[in-house]
Amino acid sequence: MAMTVWNQATRDELNAALPDAVVLLPTGATEQHGPHLATGHDTFAVTAIAHRVARTVGPEVDIVLAPALPFGSSDHHLPFGGTLSLGTETYRRVVHDLVTSMIAGGARRVFLLNGHGGNRELNQLVARDVALAQPAGRPVAIAAASYWEIAAAALAADPDLGAVRQPGHAGQFETATMLAMTPEHVREPRAVRPSDPSLVPTLPGTRIETTGLWPSYDGYTDFPHRATAEQGQRALAIIVRDVAAALTTFARYPLANAVDHPARRDPGDPG
Repeated sequence: MAMTVWNQATRDELNAALPDAVVLLPTGATEQHGPHLATGHDTFAVTAIAHRVARTVGPEVDIVLAPALPFGSSDHHLPFGGTLSLGTETYRRVVHDLVTSMIAGGARRVFLLNGHGGNRELNQLVARDVALAQPAGRPVAIAAASYWEIAAAALAADPDLGAVRQPGHAGQFETATMLAMTPEHVREPRAVRPSDPSLVPTLPGTRIETTGLWPSYDGYTDFPHRATAEQGQRALAIIVRDVAAALTTFARYPLANAVDHPARRDPGDPG
């Protein structure tokens, strides 16, 4: 396994590495995380996970690790201050252009590893739209997933983490991961709550957005005061293991030969 760090490599090194590698692009955010957590949590976490994953995947997988995108779709956090947000279309366009640049440089497999909930659906749209736009004969595979979704089953089954809301926002889970990475980015004392005010009625399979919801519970969820560094270390270990497994599977994902697809054939081609 070879790991190439994009912004530490030369153009010639990247030109040689990209066609046979998985490009790993972490997407994060810089946004308010309550009164106790540094605004860079999502970028810090997804960057750390990406670096650990790149060192963990099997010997048959080559990785090109792209610089993390430190800004996300975070308009819902703007009322609190401390937030640097890209609007929905701006964010989608930025990620679209980054992925398109990678493909122009020779990449054929790109994995968007997300660390911020507001980016989730937009990354998925980019994966779909860029893959569909490629010309016949130049197939690519693009994946988009949030790290907590990849590891959701294992985290839920863990006896120490199963009851912890994942990922929440600046709650127990994210506070624990920050304590495990850089505890100085967690301010003390942390607020103590008897219940989680962010839990609201839901409709199965339905997304509901309401005005003023985030300010109603001070912009953070559940119980950050319960977080420990040990919880964060355990969560990160599970996540790195499962993301590395997903990346290894993706590296073997077949690149469909668009030329051979009947709908893409030249009408004059007998087949």
